Amino acid sequence: MKTHIGVDQNVSPPVASQSLEIVERKGKGHPDTICDAIAESISIHLSTAYQHTFGRILHHNVDKCMLVAGQVKLQLGKGRVIKPMRVIIGGRASFGVGRKTLPVAELAIEAAQNWIKNNLPHVNPAKHMDYQMELQPTSVELGAIFERGAGVLPANDTSAGVGYAPFTPTEQLVLGVEKYLNSSGFKEEHPETGQDVKVMGVRMERELSLTVAMPFLAKKIHSEKIYVEAKEHALQHVQEFIRKQPHGCQRVQVTLNALDRAQQGLKGMYLTLLGTSAEQGDSGQVGRGNRVCGFIALNRPMSVEAAAGKNPVSHVGKIYNVLAHQLAMRIHADVRGVGDATVWMVSRIGQPINRPLVVSAQVGLKKGYSLKRVSGDVQDLIKNELAGMKDFCDALAKGQFGIC
Repeated sequence: MKTHIGVDQNVSPPVASQSLEIVERKGKGHPDTICDAIAESISIHLSTAYQHTFGRILHHNVDKCMLVAGQVKLQLGKGRVIKPMRVIIGGRASFGVGRKTLPVAELAIEAAQNWIKNNLPHVNPAKHMDYQMELQPTSVELGAIFERGAGVLPANDTSAGVGYAPFTPTEQLVLGVEKYLNSSGFKEEHPETGQDVKVMGVRMERELSLTVAMPFLAKKIHSEKIYVEAKEHALQHVQEFIRKQPHGCQRVQVTLNALDRAQQGLKGMYLTLLGTSAEQGDSGQVGRGNRVCGFIALNRPMSVEAAAGKNPVSHVGKIYNVLAHQLAMRIHADVRGVGDATVWMVSRIGQPINRPLVVSAQVGLKKGYSLKRVSGDVQDLIKNELAGMKDFCDALAKGQFGIC
């Protein structure tokens, strides 16, 4: 089956010039992001173990991870965990080949604990988390895909992915604000803040409203006065950061912890014990958080696939969503005359992943360029990237694209 590669002109106005734009970013301490990151860490860890033991990556889809909120008791200046959070890890995985097996459940828990240890400094992965393993053996039919030897494998699903470039100034700012608030430099300056940062950006023409949620650590907040001062100090630093960014707006309004209410004690302050609302306020699930680009952009086309945790060598729900973004970025960067690009990819189950059913690029053209002038270069670029699918999947298996 031959891949259809299409190139069309985008005649709609670019997102950055539209009157309304909505972008959301869930930080690494958000329950949904935690689930995505744990699932992806397990996939990377299993891929490495499979390659080391069997010489190839075996079938696995660990994309059914859920985080059940725990329970804590908070007071100003202190607190304690009453009930730990619970991570439920579900999906399918290969437990071995012939008589040679792998301790898949143990490897999955190890990957989850390592991610928590490295990213949530106030959470003890052994003490504050319980782990419920619901991984089952893979089906015979899907497992057989991985017995076909080295090289490019067939797609194990019929699915579609989409990606776009470049990011708008609003998208870049929302992403940048969260990364700044969770950076080591900010946390050194503000050790009283947690990791569960969420940023919602709403741009109306050239007026941008940013609503930021960020918990403060109860053990470091001994009074409402200290909380208010710490929040004002953090807000000042956010505003300073924004002023240095090329957001292109006339005015940026920032609100930090909008639910806060003065003179209400604990009821009016966003405090956590462990730096994440998952300790008692909110549960999480794979696929409900950021797209593979790092945010949720409501003006953009999006796939409903949960990429995190899917295997990186045959599951197109992961491969094509990441690759579509890479293709869009390459087209925008490397093809002269292209102002913006959106790429759609569609698979057919059983066909080699480097031979999708459709790859369609929609490009916005710079002044003086025609579709005929750029379409050949766009098609050549897509063909070259598809030819390098094996190397792309190898990099994806190692976590080099940072999809969480």
